[in-house]
Amino acid sequence: MRLYEFGPTRALRVRWTLQELGVEFEAVSVNMLAGEHHTPEFLQLNPAARLPVLVDGDQVLTESAAIVLYLAEKYPQGKLLPANVTERAQAYRWLLFTVTELEQPLWRMARHEFLYPEEKRSTQDIQLAREDFRPMIEVLARHMQGRTYVVGNSVTVTDFILAYTLDWANEVELLGDFPQLKQYMENMYRRPKAVMRIAAASAAAGTDQG
Repeated sequence: MRLYEFGPTRALRVRWTLQELGVEFEAVSVNMLAGEHHTPEFLQLNPAARLPVLVDGDQVLTESAAIVLYLAEKYPQGKLLPANVTERAQAYRWLLFTVTELEQPLWRMARHEFLYPEEKRSTQDIQLAREDFRPMIEVLARHMQGRTYVVGNSVTVTDFILAYTLDWANEVELLGDFPQLKQYMENMYRRPKAVMRIAAASAAAGTDQG
């Protein structure tokens, strides 16, 4: 099993899942700063030129949410998805909520802050993205009141997806009014097999925008 990864990308979600499961894997660094994600060899794995990519035998998977779900199902002994179908449906629900309602405004901000060419960046779009994020994080905050994990009484891959996304939001100062979510995120990163935080991964990869 090989994981193609780089720095603070969403590959951290997959690495986290693999570490929690105790699955051996080969880490293949793809230097995005050097454009290695646009080489013909990498584009054969993922024509979208995005990370992460997981190769498991003949199986080639992209999209971090799909990969962590695949791993949770392939290794059910890890119990990273609920056995109960109703709770499992809720885990899917909040995982998809995270990657659609929370992640998309964060991506919009990132594009206009440093990914787009300077002439295409818009401070108005950044502000609109921040405004879009607010009501959705409030929905999550209400759900997480009194909870240790997103669903049920034990950790699931949804928690890894969410903790990473909240760390991202924290990096752009969007969690200031939600101390309980920040505490949840910090608790997740204290797990013995957690990955490094986004800021540390950025610094290690030389992608720190600060």
